[in-house]
Amino acid sequence: MCLILFGYRVHPQYELIIAANRDEFYERPTLRAGWWEENPSLLAGKDLKAGGTWLGLSKNGRFSAITNFREPFNIKPDAPSRGALVTDFLAGDQFVMPYQNELRAKAADYNGFNLLTYDGENLGWFSNRGELGILLTPGIYGLSNHLLDTAWPKVRRGKQDLSQIISPQMEIDTEALFFMMENETRAPDHELPQTGVSPEWEKILSAMCIKSPSYGTRVTTVILLDKKGKVFFEERSRISAENPVKFEFHSNRIFEDSF
Repeated sequence: MCLILFGYRVHPQYELIIAANRDEFYERPTLRAGWWEENPSLLAGKDLKAGGTWLGLSKNGRFSAITNFREPFNIKPDAPSRGALVTDFLAGDQFVMPYQNELRAKAADYNGFNLLTYDGENLGWFSNRGELGILLTPGIYGLSNHLLDTAWPKVRRGKQDLSQIISPQMEIDTEALFFMMENETRAPDHELPQTGVSPEWEKILSAMCIKSPSYGTRVTTVILLDKKGKVFFEERSRISAENPVKFEFHSNRIFEDSF
């Protein structure tokens, strides 16, 4: 997962609004989002190579997602799967801060990552680069392959676009969220970050929606979690003509009105 844009407690109807692109090599085997046979309470796609996921929900209203921290010259080939952190949180019952405290003790074993966790009451962000773990306050956020809200061009652009979609209306237009995530505009050279990949790849990776012969945005996911516990989840492929997968259910949680 390489770009997650989300609004947390910034809308009178919704607790959490998420639009996310998963960027990956096209050849990496993957299952589309669905309820897992081995854990029927977990809704997520599945990475068939490592067995974890990049983003998911549980029936009781928990949410988690992960992005890699881009540092190509600091990769441990024998590190445990980062995707397992998402499934571990979703399958458990810990609150965000105890989970972060437990994760801190083993975080150095993993390659660089950012992890979002939502327990139904609080939303947290944790990274093992900088040893940061915090609870988030209401706001609009962007997370790519650096720290939270790092001002990469696609993060800045995405947050601005999400603010415009959220602000003018009570009912969120999911089509507008999907359209937002289709933006293939690449950043100008002078705005490109320097993360250790070649300038050509910095250019390719600077788009919100990435396309290249071997690597790119494979799926877009939109999630709406409203204050009465209703959950909307839709995943659309960016590399095939498969129909979207869509799920709607109630998490049996009712959230305090923050407005």
